[in-house]
Amino acid sequence: MRKAVCPGSFDPITNGHLDIIERASRLFDEVVVAVLINKSKANLFTVEERIELIQEASAEFPNVTVESSHGLLVDFCRTRGIQAIVKGLRAVSDFDYELQMAQMNTSLAGIETLFMSTNPQYAFLSSSLVKEVARYGGDVSRLVPDVVWKRMRERLADGE
Repeated sequence: MRKAVCPGSFDPITNGHLDIIERASRLFDEVVVAVLINKSKANLFTVEERIELIQEASAEFPNVTVESSHGLLVDFCRTRGIQAIVKGLRAVSDFDYELQMAQMNTSLAGIETLFMSTNPQYAFLSSSLVKEVARYGGDVSRLVPDVVWKRMRERLADGE
């Protein structure tokens, strides 16, 4: 069975993330979305909320599951028998950082990283940018899954 992981903070998941997850789900038998825990970040959604939102947004992909992860991604992969990491690349600046991570992960555990170029319609998109625009009242409804947009409006209306 070919397994892959799509890691990220997903705060929130965007349509760009979902596009990469969908494409990975067509290439692998099983795809695990790993919601990375970074306690030093100020998040809009808790880890549990992010997992729930991703599960709802990816429900149409039967071979996709969602879990939280802390620590080394290669350890997460080893314990689950995952052979590949799938990452989306928006720009050359993403590649510079991700290449170093990919080489480190191969060195540590022999786990391969596959890079997918982002769909051009999402090349500018990041969770940070979506949150910033939404906090200032901008309409990001076409940039995130409907369930995320609904939750974001509720959260931002409550003053975070």
